[in-house]
Amino acid sequence: MFKKSEDRRSEKGFSLIELIVVLVILGLLAAIVGPQVADKLKTSKQRIAKIQISEFEQTMEAFNFDMARYPTSAEGLLALVQNPTGAESWAGPYLKKVLPNDPWGHQYLYRYPGQYGEFDIYSAGPDGIEGNADDVCSWIQ
Repeated sequence: MFKKSEDRRSEKGFSLIELIVVLVILGLLAAIVGPQVADKLKTSKQRIAKIQISEFEQTMEAFNFDMARYPTSAEGLLALVQNPTGAESWAGPYLKKVLPNDPWGHQYLYRYPGQYGEFDIYSAGPDGIEGNADDVCSWIQ
């Protein structure tokens, strides 16, 4: 009824100790690699926001060329994809796609006239609060 110890050695499978060792190794790898991946993701989102802001700046110049002005703060960035009321010389849409949100899901912010340039375009960053160190801006901070 019971198997001899010789027979048990020939059975295939993992012992509990082998499974624990594998789990410990996987845990150590996750602890080492996890923070590095999170840091890369953070810097990647900041880069994406900078690229999108640069794209907005270029389309603003096209808007300015056609309209002889930049969009007002009330018109905002939406003026790049939708004709503002009463704008007869608008030749848009100036963006190929719909107006994107920043990488954190918030709307980009626009101010004209700007405090730091002719106009200011910025993202409030991951926390969504303006004026913090995590903001991504069209001007040098």
